[in-house]
Amino acid sequence: MSGGVAAAVVVVAVAACGSSNGSSSASKAAAPANATSVATANGADGKYLVGASGRALYLWVADPSGKSVCAGACARFWPPLLTTSTPAAGGGVTAGRLGTITRSNGSKQVTYDGHPLYYFALDKSKGSLKGQGSDNFGAKWWLVAPSGTAITKTAAPVSSGY
Repeated sequence: MSGGVAAAVVVVAVAACGSSNGSSSASKAAAPANATSVATANGADGKYLVGASGRALYLWVADPSGKSVCAGACARFWPPLLTTSTPAAGGGVTAGRLGTITRSNGSKQVTYDGHPLYYFALDKSKGSLKGQGSDNFGAKWWLVAPSGTAITKTAAPVSSGY
């Protein structure tokens, strides 16, 4: 990583830490146009977090708060929500709960209420919730409620997904 890029990453990381006290509207106004955004959607399992594409976001119970331990094959099936700037809060999301962590490869992963956020590779479109309740890689994967808690109920039978 060049010195300029490393400095930019440090500036983004510091900015992410400093934005946790802002309101939703202030955070949206301050976020760059290309910021990663997190919003909410409604489904049979309740209201849950989604990425900019409208795809569901999950937390993994094996992750300690503020750290991701999903890498390699895990991260291929459960791609982390990555960003290069301060994440932006969309409708129904509390900006102060958004943050970032640095993954072992140096990339920045978006967190919500301290939980690293992931997509599920088999959720190909908006509204697909195939990962809900899965126990892939030895621990449960759950949708994330706007309160920051795991949604631990499932409306449909759970399959391994792969």
